[in-house]
Parts: sequence; structure tokens; C-alpha cells
Amino acid sequence: MTTDLVKATPRRLAWQRRRRSAARFWKSYRRHGAGLLGLGALVLFGLAALTAPLTVGSDVAGVTDAPGAPLEAPSGEFPLGTDRFGRDLLGLVIWGARVSLLVGLLAAVLSVAIGAVVGITTGHFKGMYATVLMRITDWFLVMPTLVLAIALATVMSRSLGTVILAIGVTSWPTTARLVRAQTLSVESRPYIERAKALGGGHWHIMTRHVLPNVMPLVLAQTTLMISSSVLAEATLAFLGLGDPTVISWGGLLQDAREAGAVSAGDWWYLVPPGIAIALVALAFTLCGRAVESVLNPRLGVTR
Repeated sequence: MTTDLVKATPRRLAWQRRRRSAARFWKSYRRHGAGLLGLGALVLFGLAALTAPLTVGSDVAGVTDAPGAPLEAPSGEFPLGTDRFGRDLLGLVIWGARVSLLVGLLAAVLSVAIGAVVGITTGHFKGMYATVLMRITDWFLVMPTLVLAIALATVMSRSLGTVILAIGVTSWPTTARLVRAQTLSVESRPYIERAKALGGGHWHIMTRHVLPNVMPLVLAQTTLMISSSVLAEATLAFLGLGDPTVISWGGLLQDAREAGAVSAGDWWYLVPPGIAIALVALAFTLCGRAVESVLNPRLGVTR
């Protein structure tokens, strides 16, 4: 019993440190009014997306049994009007949150993961490996990300996986540059030299010493990248490069363009998905800035 207790003590201590760290983070985060506003908006959008099958039903996208007439103006029965097929736009906007948020989250995670790996390895290893990878990173930086994503999405099949891949593999260079700069700073500290002198290998140095120090930057960058990914997904869907079998906010805008809503003055077809995209992008940006300020106090506190 005593041996088990002794063995469990370091684990309990580690969990206690994590809980204290999370409590300190939340205490600092609560000082940012804009960050709390963004977090509240994201919670509402997340709840709407998760409960969409219960609130609007999975048949909201059906065109054969649409409940209204095509392009009805907002009314008591249809608060946001109907689309060109007579479907309830409010239900479509709520259902579209599932796809837009999912694609934005997964694309941002893929982008930041690639950037973190490239940044840490190029900051740790020197020589030809770092030189070649950083020249590739520079090439991606000078090329328009959206143009590369459009080109990649054009040559691949139209699916959500293609959209996620197109956004993720074209938007990582900024993260790679930031992480590499932080890695170089960490690797110049004395305890890294001591770890190497004691026999620490490359994997040990990168995972046990470098990664924990760059993780705050990675988390803040992930939050900011989700905003860009949501906008990129909406742009690709608006250009007709998204998955035509799913409902997304960008897809709704593309449908409105094809239906001639702009020239016909059917504003209710365009405004709701556009506002949803803008609000989610703004909410993630506010959260990202707050997280960045908490994790890096030198940036100051924005109230």
C-alpha cells in the first residue's frame, strides 16, 4: 500500500500543478472583457451546432419537401426567410454552423501542427535541413495562401477532406516562423546545454524542453488560425470548391449568388450566413488575442 501511495504521489502532484495553472489562466483570462465576449459567442455557436439535429432536424436540407415557397421574405413562420428551394434559412444557418466550425477547427489544427513541427525541428537542427525547409517556408509565405488553396482544391475531389487539406497545408508558414523563433530562444538557454551535456538526445530536448516552452504560442496561434480557416472555408465554398452535398455558410452564399439574390435584392438570402461568418471569425479573434495576452504578459492586458 505504501509503495503504491509513493508511486501515485508524483502523478497527483502533476495534476495539482495543472489544476493550479488552469485556475491562474482562467483568472487572468477573465480580466479581458473582449475575450469573455468572444468566448460567450463561441459557446452559443457551439451549442447551436451541437444541438442542430434536435432543434432543426436532419431533413432541413431536403429540397423535395421544403416547407415554404422559394425566396420568401422573413416572416413569423420563417424568421430569416427561405432560399431558392423554399427551405427555412434559419434552420440552414444553424445546420451550416456544424460544417463551418468543424472545417475551421480541423484545418487550423492541421496548419498549426505542420507549422509547429517545422518550426521546432528547424530551430533545433542546423545545416542543410533547416536551410531547405526555411526556403520552402519563405516560398509559401510570399505566395497568396488563398490562391494556393484554390489551386489545390481545384485539382482534388470536392469534399470536406479536400477543403481541410487545402487550407491546412497552405497556411502553416506563419506558425512555423513564430515557433522557430521561439525555439531558437529556448535553445540558447543554459539548461538546454546542461541537458545536452547530461546525454539528452534530440527527441528528449525537443519534447521535454522545447515543446513545453513553445506550447503557449502554439495554443494562441491555433485560436487565431481557426478564424482564418473559417473565412477560407467560406471563400472556397462561395467559389464552388466546397462539398456540394453538405450545408455550410459559404455554400449558402454561393447558392444565393447562383439564385441572383444580389441583383434581385433578396437581402435575407445573403445577410444571415454572412453575419454568422463575421461573428465567428471575430469571436475567435477576440479569444485568440486574449489567450495571447494571458500567455505572454509583455503584450499587456486589453480590457
